[in-house]
Amino acid sequence: MSQPVSRPSSAFVPSSFATFRFVDRRLDPDGRVSLTYALDDRLEFTERFELPVPAPLGDEQLAAAEPLLDLLHLVAGVSYFKTAVPPEVAVETTPPTPAVAELLEALYSEGLGEFAYRNELPGLPRPRFPRRAARAVPSGGEPGVPRTLVPIGGGKDSLVAVEVLRRSGQDFALFSVGDPEPIARTAAATGVERHVARRTLDPSLRELNEAGALNGHVPVTAIVSCAALLTARLNGFTRVAMANERSASDANLRWNGTAINHQFSKGLACERLLRAALAEVAPDLGYFSVLRPASELAIARAFARYPQYHDRFTSCNAVFRLDPTRRAANWCGDCPKCRFVFLALAPFLDPERLVAIFGRDLLDDEGQYEGFALLAAVGGHKPFECVGEEEESIAAFRLLAADERWKEHAVVRRFASTVLPTLPDSAGDPEEALRCSAEHHVPSDLVASVDEVLGC
Repeated sequence: MSQPVSRPSSAFVPSSFATFRFVDRRLDPDGRVSLTYALDDRLEFTERFELPVPAPLGDEQLAAAEPLLDLLHLVAGVSYFKTAVPPEVAVETTPPTPAVAELLEALYSEGLGEFAYRNELPGLPRPRFPRRAARAVPSGGEPGVPRTLVPIGGGKDSLVAVEVLRRSGQDFALFSVGDPEPIARTAAATGVERHVARRTLDPSLRELNEAGALNGHVPVTAIVSCAALLTARLNGFTRVAMANERSASDANLRWNGTAINHQFSKGLACERLLRAALAEVAPDLGYFSVLRPASELAIARAFARYPQYHDRFTSCNAVFRLDPTRRAANWCGDCPKCRFVFLALAPFLDPERLVAIFGRDLLDDEGQYEGFALLAAVGGHKPFECVGEEEESIAAFRLLAADERWKEHAVVRRFASTVLPTLPDSAGDPEEALRCSAEHHVPSDLVASVDEVLGC
């Protein structure tokens, strides 16, 4: 092949590329990972990870990690595929097994649903991945005592997941990609050991975006999941427990006959696809979401019972902005995520406590009304953010409208007087919103702890 260049010399024209190529991947004994991709033979990208390993990896450990390294390579490529969305893909490393190919075709289409919608593409990308026959993979013998790796962010969900594992009495540790201050602060509050991976995107992406490459939301949770699975394998963990809730499966809107879900890679459908992929390439490694039975509202109710975290957590994306000049120190107080977390916690905490956490009373600010109404899809579709179902936002307002502590707050009073009377009594039933679902893949040894922490 001709030597690719790494920078565009002129305007980037997405339609000029025909094929996205998976060129190479490498895992070194010190845990360094390089993942190489290309657009035709013109542009090459290399993404890098530094994975935590207890000691230099031997040949046997490197060989055992190969299937998961392949999986990470194939999944992480979506960040570079999206620059041009070419019609073809070429896998020049090990072709995926059938279930892995199905996972990839979902991530590179439905996983890019919001991206396609915002970029006004004619439809979802639909690349077809090659398939090789799945071969029997040794399971590693009888399962022993489970060791669980729990990916953690800065928010309430992963902290509730931590408390589920703590309640179980089993051996577990935390995992994060990167070590931003909000995650470090939250993880420190748990007192649990954390394994930190470092991820470095190809530096040409920013320049390509400025030159005309397509840009937007990618299914990043799938990438984090695959990095966690590879880290689990390298550190002797037997499973990865995510903190993805039932609400993550709920779409934001329908577009061209397709459900568009900002949280696609957090949803149950994607979890099942990844579990099926693991069954073909790493059957002795578990993957599930420990919070899947619960809505965001039920998780907020559980989180309210852990005051030791209330001053340490944050779910606001403004604190994770790459540009330090735009990065918030804590809750920004004026975004869909801030509004939803405030709304979900309000039925279970006093106003004074929430004001102490957020710095102001969002539900007593008339200027915030339209933003809160959108959470219930009043005035438009649910925001493209990690927020709960429209029904549970309505349920939260029903609880607040009947709560002496909250019912006279400006946003609650207006929603209760103008929106709730227009809805059927069945809409946003709090009891239904708080009920745990039986549709999940939580292992039997954790079900009792899930029930106790979530109040199922």
